[in-house]
Amino acid sequence: MSLRILGVATLLALGSISSSATAVALSDAAGRYAVSPSGSSIHFVIGKAGGGGLNGAFGRFKGTIRIDGGDIGRSHVDFTIYPDSVGTGQGRIDAFLKSDAVFDAARSRQITFRSTSVQRTGDNSAVITGQLTARGHTNTEKFTATLQGVNGGQIRFHVSGNVYRSRYHMDAGTPIYSNVVGFDMQFTGHRG
Repeated sequence: MSLRILGVATLLALGSISSSATAVALSDAAGRYAVSPSGSSIHFVIGKAGGGGLNGAFGRFKGTIRIDGGDIGRSHVDFTIYPDSVGTGQGRIDAFLKSDAVFDAARSRQITFRSTSVQRTGDNSAVITGQLTARGHTNTEKFTATLQGVNGGQIRFHVSGNVYRSRYHMDAGTPIYSNVVGFDMQFTGHRG
């Protein structure tokens, strides 16, 4: 889920850099970036029938972005989320999310995303498509990314998207809780 989002953001950053006369040249953004935990966040929300819902975040994740200065479509994103780092601020709910009913964090220690394509949708936006794997199930997911800034060796972007949790056998609580998980993420990447 997050991985795809990260990939989209990276590609968006590349596309917007090359199209804006006042922005940094695409060649200046080319390279490999490591996602920094400081300045980055992965938040999610799951709606509930009758209102309310569940809000949470992942505290541990890592990723790399490789930007191809000559062809944005050849850029690549790899991302890993550690489901045992999920937090909602409610211990009982956190334990349930980590259990085999949802993430099965004891046996499925990682959620991974690998981009397969990037499509520019505007001066500073793109859609990143990739393979998301969670609990041993792999599906194609899409996320929207918007470039927020490029400064020296640092890139910042916002990524969002929706994922159907039933596709990963994490649909406990439906239909009271929505099958759709909405992601809202901020990423900072450092070149190197």
